[in-house]
Formats: sequence, structure tokens, C-alpha cells
Amino acid sequence: MYTLKKSLGQHFLKDERICKQIVSSLDMLKFDQLLEVGPGGGAITKYLLKIPDISFKAVELDDEKINYLEKTYPDIKGKIIAASILEVGKPFQGPFTLIGNFPYNISSQILFRVLEWKEDVQAAVGMFQKEVAQRIAAPPGNKDYGILSVLVQAWFNVEYLFDVDEECFNPPPKVKSGVIRLINEGNPWKITEEKKFFNLVKTSFGQRRKQLRNPTKHLFPPEVLQDTIFSKRAENLSVEDYVSLLKKMK
Repeated sequence: MYTLKKSLGQHFLKDERICKQIVSSLDMLKFDQLLEVGPGGGAITKYLLKIPDISFKAVELDDEKINYLEKTYPDIKGKIIAASILEVGKPFQGPFTLIGNFPYNISSQILFRVLEWKEDVQAAVGMFQKEVAQRIAAPPGNKDYGILSVLVQAWFNVEYLFDVDEECFNPPPKVKSGVIRLINEGNPWKITEEKKFFNLVKTSFGQRRKQLRNPTKHLFPPEVLQDTIFSKRAENLSVEDYVSLLKKMK
């Protein structure tokens, strides 16, 4: 078989019902190319390999798991990229969809990778620690709404699909999990200065309990800071609000 490595945040799905439910989350999507992140022991991989008429690849860092997958599922040979998702180059030319039971210790970083590749990532289905999944899907004004919420929702429609209980994994994690689906909406807010937008959002939430003008005062001219919107907290601003502020930055 294989060993479970805590250093890689490995908690492998053992509940076949949940595995099938995750894979069925792809049913509404149209795609020709599919990337699985962290196939591990192949819990959902065995179903993904059966999807007809697509090009499939999987990114896996752990050599032991790669050997296990190739012996257990011969169809995967030649389709595994032996690397970290955080370091690998874009796996396909053109549009692709992404799916995975993401290692919780790097799940937020994986999302930033998705944002980096957003011109080509048509959609993504991912399992996260539940509180992270809730954060990504949270609306403005919600206590979970934060940097990830704004940045992801600026380009993707986010759906929280379902919870996953601890006992569905081996070994059981200490937290519940949640599966979300991201669908690329293009660039609906016409954001052209991405670096400035990212900086604005991250700076705004740097002091999330204070009025917006405190953390962002160095980003705007004094007269702009008089606007009443700067009396709000970062968590009360919508994506549209942040896009509007972007146009007023120095």
C-alpha cells in the first residue's frame, strides 16, 4: 500500500459516496482538459480516469503515491506530473478545469495559483478545510468574508456545495471539510491593474476591525479619503466597491 505523510498534510478520502459526489460536481461543466491536484491514493482519480473524451493530468509531489497510482491504475501512466502544484508550470495549453482534495496546509496558496492561471482555469472543484471553504464563499458583511473572498469572487462565481465529515478520511482530520465549485466569469469588473487591486484588498483587511481609512490612507489622496465609504470596515465592502476604489487610488 502506502504510508500517510503528515508533512504533506495527507488525509485521504475513504468514503466512496463522497468521492462520487465530488466527481459528480463536474457534471454541469464542459471541459476538454482536466487537472487533478494531489491524487494521493486515487480516491477520486479512479473515477476521473473514466471520464470520456478528455485529456487528464494529475500533479503529485509524493513519489511513493506516484508509484502506487501507476501500479493500481495503469491508465494513469504518462499522465502524472511529479511536482508541487505551487511550483509546476501551467499543465495545459488553453482552457482547463481543476479538481482536488487539496492539502489543507497549502490550500490557500493553491487558490492563488488558480488566480494566477485564471485566464485558462474554466472552473475548479476543491475540498478545503470547512472554515476556508466558507471564507471563499462568504458574502460581504459576513464574519468569514476576507481577502480570499474578494479576490476569488472578483473573477469566479463561488458555490459552497456540501460538508464532509471527519470520519470520511484516513486518518480523520481534526476539522470538518467543505467542497466548493468555482466557475470562471471572465473579468466581469474589467479589472486591468491586478497588482494594485490585490494590494488594495490585502491592505484593506490588514486592520479589518478599523475603519477603512486607517489601513489605506497611504493609497489615496486626502480628498478621496473624505468619502463616507472609508468609514466602513473592509468586510463591509463588496467586490464592486473595491473595484470602484481601485479607480481612485494614487
